[in-house]
Amino acid sequence: MAELFLLSEELSCSICLELFKEPVTTPCGHNFCRSCLDETWAVQGKPYRCPQCRADSPALPELRKNTVLCAVVDQYLQAELEQAPATDWTPPSRSAAPSPAPQVACDHCLKAEAVKTCLVCMASFCQEHLRPHLESPAFQDHLLQLPVRNLMRRKCSQHNRLRDLFCPTHGECICHMCLVDHKACSPVSVSQASIDLENKLRHKLTIMYGHISGATRALEDVRTRQQSLREAANRKLEQLRQEYLEMKVLIDTSEANATRKIKEEEKRVVSKYDSIYQILLKKKSEIQTLKEEMENSLLKEDEFEFLEKASKLQMVATKPVYIPKVELDHELIKGVYEGTLELKNQLRQCPRRPEEPTSSDDSGDHGTHSTSKPSRTAKKVPQEKKAKKNVAATASPGPRVPRQSVELKSPPDDAAKDTSSPNAMTVKTKVLENFLAKTRTQLLDYFVKVILDYNTAHYKVALTANYTTASVADVPQMYRPHPQRFTYCSQVLGLHCYKKGIHYWEVELQKNNFCAVGICYGSMNRQGPESRLGRNSASWCVEWFNNKISAWHDNTEKTLPPTKATRVGVLLNCDHGFVIFFAVLDKFHLMYKYVVNFTEAVYPAFWVFSAGATLSICSPK
Repeated sequence: MAELFLLSEELSCSICLELFKEPVTTPCGHNFCRSCLDETWAVQGKPYRCPQCRADSPALPELRKNTVLCAVVDQYLQAELEQAPATDWTPPSRSAAPSPAPQVACDHCLKAEAVKTCLVCMASFCQEHLRPHLESPAFQDHLLQLPVRNLMRRKCSQHNRLRDLFCPTHGECICHMCLVDHKACSPVSVSQASIDLENKLRHKLTIMYGHISGATRALEDVRTRQQSLREAANRKLEQLRQEYLEMKVLIDTSEANATRKIKEEEKRVVSKYDSIYQILLKKKSEIQTLKEEMENSLLKEDEFEFLEKASKLQMVATKPVYIPKVELDHELIKGVYEGTLELKNQLRQCPRRPEEPTSSDDSGDHGTHSTSKPSRTAKKVPQEKKAKKNVAATASPGPRVPRQSVELKSPPDDAAKDTSSPNAMTVKTKVLENFLAKTRTQLLDYFVKVILDYNTAHYKVALTANYTTASVADVPQMYRPHPQRFTYCSQVLGLHCYKKGIHYWEVELQKNNFCAVGICYGSMNRQGPESRLGRNSASWCVEWFNNKISAWHDNTEKTLPPTKATRVGVLLNCDHGFVIFFAVLDKFHLMYKYVVNFTEAVYPAFWVFSAGATLSICSPK
């Protein structure tokens, strides 16, 4: 049975999780039930993607039945019927069930209790009126049995004969006269058919009991795997926190070294100026004294004494005050600043060297972290020491880099657009995972107030509440013509665009059956069907179309699970190139995310279509 259980996983459709029913094969080589695949593609639309490997097909592929797989499924079902699971459980038996004696009245006297039923006379008799059947030779061929209730149900309504045969083909009891209409069938007696069906049902119950046991084990296995993934994610989060703490220590050390060097240079120059100040002060005092002596000598009346004093004073030479040029060591300061830039670029590109993907037991981390803490530390420490040595050689950075900016700042635009750079992709992936793990309270730190742009609103879009609410107008609005106004789709953009930084806003939906929330470039078309959100390469959105929720970009739709949330949170990270849509309910959970290397400024964008549909920009409270 263990082999059959493993085989059942290989013979199960990945859409309905049941055994294949009329399996078909896609061009990429994967197998699905025909009905499951047709239903999936009918909802998905073009391009048609394989549900397993996501391979695209521009046209609807021609699917053919996989006859070999059909035969294997049939053999599996046959083997499952023949090899019932060995369990202590046994299905109930009809013979073991208590059967109370039927209380049937005599059809002759209608008073006494019948003891036998004649299947020829189609009547029940008490002991007294049964005597002719027991004593007269005329009734010796009449078949007697225990009293039968509802005897009329045993009679054929067409031929008024006893229905003592069972047709397995049509699943009904028939009489001997009905055999004419069942020539191609293989009727058996009622008793034999009852025994055969009882055995089959008992066997099927045994198989179903095994399936229930397997489902119970599968449920336990799913919970075990779920708990294992949670523990793995928590371990990775703790390791990530430790990495950022170590980077913070490195930055603090570099900051301390840079500050010390700048302070030492400042102290050197200030001390030099102190010495110059003292020298100039002393020289000024000497000149002042000499000046006073000359003034006193001019006041002497004795010529002999004046000549003696004046001749000495005349020999004293004085020079103008000179201030030597003393400056900071600009080469040293330049080295400190360059060291700061070097360290910042290293942190931007990759906090640590990229490593091998995780092992299969940590598959929940999507292969973005190393398999163990010791191996990661062994690779990281030499780089940190090297970075520290380089910074110290050219002078350490001056201004301290905050921890938050280390985590969230993006690399330069060229590096962000270079998808072949493993460092850039690793930083983007880690930052994206960091934001997916944040709570709503943490995301509100990036809250921005979105105001709707009057000059972009379609004539059917009414703007109210200080340009923070958009709805479908009952009558066309008298807006002035403007080159940025939408003329085909009932849409409106936000007033402000975002080129850099991290921004978060929330939108409340009312009657959310035909509306959309998203972002777009300012260069997006304003006319024609291609101006609708998500139907071009310049916009990204989550759309409510009746009861279906979808993510749209470049005219490609991704169907999303339904949600009861009426508030949507949008997180835009221009630095690292991604936008995330959250469902804001009792629990804050992800709806969809796009990873994009933005090449232009991005605007909040909104679409309302049905009457009564309203989008309101929420306040942070």
